[in-house]
Amino acid sequence: MSRKPWTDHENDLIVADYFAMLEKEVAGRDCNKTEHRRALMPLLQNRSESAIEFKHQNISAALRDLGEDRIRGYRPARNYQEALIDSVARWLDGHPEWIAGHPARRPPSRPPVPSELPVGVSPVLSNRPPPVNLERMIRTAAKFDVAGRDERNRVLGEAGERRALEHERAALNRVGRSDLARMVRWVSREDGDGAGYDISSFDAEGRSRLIEVKTTNGWERTPFFISRNEIAMSREHPSEWRLFRLWNFSREAKAFEIRPPLEAHVSLTCTTFRADFTEARDCHADGRV
Repeated sequence: MSRKPWTDHENDLIVADYFAMLEKEVAGRDCNKTEHRRALMPLLQNRSESAIEFKHQNISAALRDLGEDRIRGYRPARNYQEALIDSVARWLDGHPEWIAGHPARRPPSRPPVPSELPVGVSPVLSNRPPPVNLERMIRTAAKFDVAGRDERNRVLGEAGERRALEHERAALNRVGRSDLARMVRWVSREDGDGAGYDISSFDAEGRSRLIEVKTTNGWERTPFFISRNEIAMSREHPSEWRLFRLWNFSREAKAFEIRPPLEAHVSLTCTTFRADFTEARDCHADGRV
């Protein structure tokens, strides 16, 4: 069996095969992983089944770091090649329909029965230690603009907001506050973006909840974008404003809430600057162009 380093061609082959299996899994179709491994062997310098299976685990780790869905039977194995994640990124770049919301993995537009979601706590407030390779995960997410990808995915964002809306109404109905449930509003849809939150809701006592929804198909530590206006709203209304983070959305949606101050949960990084012409300096005055 070959022990040579994996080539880009081999990585591309096994990544394509991985996504073929993943698409079957998320669509609820049968997938024989053994058959897939054995079919790959002659194409991959006759590598062993165990080597191919471990590579599948590497791909799961790469997809987790990219905030993407993965095959549940292949537990992420870290210390993968940089070339492997480049191959995964190439596959995703060549299949924009996957990111945009492939029919096989697109969540239903509305759950059959409005129900509450399992809501946990922010990862930094849980008792679990951070992943050993967290720094690499952060670098990978930044390199491939994972947060920007989720932000631009309108199908995902709208589906997440709708799911959060149903959650709020179901939670209020459960505690006998159907009067308040009827008053829950999808602000970003009814009034447009710009309020600094997406959903106007209430707690059981009738106190206001201003909910900003952030959705990803990735894992709980997938980064996200947050606007200046949303940060301002969180600071102006700390007792009402909540960030509702939905993750693992395409498979079995889970959630956690973040209460202000945001800095207690996440590291905020400035990524853009506004350019105003009103105070532009005249560079010609001192001879510079």
